[in-house]
Amino acid sequence: MENISPQTRFTGHQFVFLPECTSTNTVAQQLLIKNEATEGCVILTENQTAGRGQRGNNWEAGAGQNLTLSVIYKPVFLAASDQFFLNIAVSLGVADFLKRFLPAGVLLKWPNDLYFLEKKLGGILIENSISGSTLQSSVIGIGLNVNQATFENPNAVSLKQISGQTFDLKKLTAILLECLEKRYLELQKNSRLQMQQEYWGQLLGFGEFRLFEAGDKIMQGKIVGTDEYGRLQLETEKGMQTFDLKEIKFLFS
Repeated sequence: MENISPQTRFTGHQFVFLPECTSTNTVAQQLLIKNEATEGCVILTENQTAGRGQRGNNWEAGAGQNLTLSVIYKPVFLAASDQFFLNIAVSLGVADFLKRFLPAGVLLKWPNDLYFLEKKLGGILIENSISGSTLQSSVIGIGLNVNQATFENPNAVSLKQISGQTFDLKKLTAILLECLEKRYLELQKNSRLQMQQEYWGQLLGFGEFRLFEAGDKIMQGKIVGTDEYGRLQLETEKGMQTFDLKEIKFLFS
């Protein structure tokens, strides 16, 4: 899948296509180490054999059926303490992309999974490099279920399963990169609080009492937002509580 021509300022202008690789994030990190990556560099593969997700999980993706790629940005304008705002911008960008094809039902599951109602459409894994007190580079891995018709995971779903359509992955890649860059440029303009409010409003379970597992206990809580470090804020019977990624898990019925 070569000759992607997104209508962007820089995202995707350096484009690396690999028919197969272990992880596009790993390839991106190697390019950064060698100083061979410009901002907006995209690494895309048709078959990712060892894709990584949050909590160290593997990512299930049928070869040639889905979007598996990494984008390199260099958000030196962001303080290390503000790095979750990059997560917000990227999550909104991918959600914008999905809404082109699914006008209703697209949700963000904290911190950065993409859902259609209660089923997982995709995920994002951002790996940041920090220099001093600022971000130096960010590798943004994105996996989206597009044309895959069956999954081992019963909680997974694809655009094809939802819409009944088969999609042109090349065209979708260009649109995705355009949506990502638009949100990244918004972040550079410092529209952070507005983006944060928008992110909260699209969170799965926002303003609803849901079941969670925290430690070895099942609890009920209502998502009310995230703090300045991106930790989840829940209204519970004990009052307001804040959780990091490894401290809490969504429970689905």
